[in-house]
Amino acid sequence: MDIAAIDIGLLTLIVLGAMLFLLLTGMPAAFVLLGLSAVGFWVLRGSAGTVVLGLAFFSMITKDIFIALPTFIFMASLLEISGLGSVMYETMYKWFAGLRGGLAMGTILIGMFLAAMTGSAATATLTMGLLAYPEMAKRGYDKKLMVGTIPASGSLGPLIPPSVPMILVAAILNASIGKLFMAGVIPGILTGLGYMVYIGIRCWRNPGMGPSIPVDERANMREKLLALRAAIMPIGLIFLVLGLIYLGIATPSEAGGVGAMGALACAAIYRNLTLRNLKRATQTSVKLTAMLMWLLATGSMFSALLGVMGIQAYTQTTILNLQMSPEMTIAFIMVLVLILGMFIDATPITVIFLPIFYPIVTHLGFDIIWFGLMFSMAIIIGIMTPPFGMVLFYFKGLNLPGVTMGDIFRAIVPFFSIMIVVLVLVFFVPSLATWLPAHMIRG
Repeated sequence: MDIAAIDIGLLTLIVLGAMLFLLLTGMPAAFVLLGLSAVGFWVLRGSAGTVVLGLAFFSMITKDIFIALPTFIFMASLLEISGLGSVMYETMYKWFAGLRGGLAMGTILIGMFLAAMTGSAATATLTMGLLAYPEMAKRGYDKKLMVGTIPASGSLGPLIPPSVPMILVAAILNASIGKLFMAGVIPGILTGLGYMVYIGIRCWRNPGMGPSIPVDERANMREKLLALRAAIMPIGLIFLVLGLIYLGIATPSEAGGVGAMGALACAAIYRNLTLRNLKRATQTSVKLTAMLMWLLATGSMFSALLGVMGIQAYTQTTILNLQMSPEMTIAFIMVLVLILGMFIDATPITVIFLPIFYPIVTHLGFDIIWFGLMFSMAIIIGIMTPPFGMVLFYFKGLNLPGVTMGDIFRAIVPFFSIMIVVLVLVFFVPSLATWLPAHMIRG
């Protein structure tokens, strides 16, 4: 079959349609991308196509920028087994339980801290599901509020640095990991505060949604300060890692190594640094790093196929020829990513579509850090958006009594709507994303 004889528009629909169909069947994304790339290059160039595949594979996995990936993943794995979640929850309970909706607002705040320590949506979601949900249920909190709050707190993980998805985005955009990390700080805090304000307003208007605990059960100031003392080390670790990056003292890779050592110290102090836990954290890190590198490598191969076929150039030209202003073009791309996020996981979207959108952004002359942050936010919104948002399935996996998938889908709507509002704010006020990176000592 002569590929050149097929209309480029039809060829684009066939290739991208086949990719989307296979992903929606549940087939692992790396196998889909590898299979389509191998078949495509065999049809185009026969056995010589394997050379192109090999070059695309190794050019991606040998990038220096990915040295940061295993260090931050190992740091997150260590913090997950360190017992910090229960320590942070105890602190939050003593300080916030006396407020209407305080347990829900405190859950969001802990999610922000866990995000800054682990960069993982799964860690905060599972930890808060196990710790906060039973306590809120015992205190008579509204079911919809509880079910929405916990996965929303987990969604902050990939947004507030350090963030594994941002490392992937920075690699594909050839951007600074440190600057992209810093770009996420203000939008991440705004999103978390937005969640807390929403909870506070709902519980102020309807106290029955999140009743405060009785006065005689509240902690006194001495107990609150003692609980706060227990949280000093994890909070200090956050400022250490991000401060090293911001001040230019260490690269993100080096800061990740420092963070991993700090996580080891946390686990030891909280008496969870056992050989079994260390083995589990190491195995988790190796598996996750290998999975991400496979996705990146096969995504690079698939991008090479799209480039050889002319599909990348055709898609870019089509978008640029829509007769929209540059700002509307970026908005159109964001809407596309939001729609894709409803059906496809964040990493495949990044490795497949970001190489297509990147040349459009540079052609239009926009700040690449600003765009990278908005792209990151859009794929993060995808992980909390029905019907295939991964953070929703993490929460459902806890099998909490009486919680159905329908309950989770309905409860999460106000929260991902708030993140969309913050995304729109970043779109219209780029300095929310670019101010901190611009003031870094070393990019």
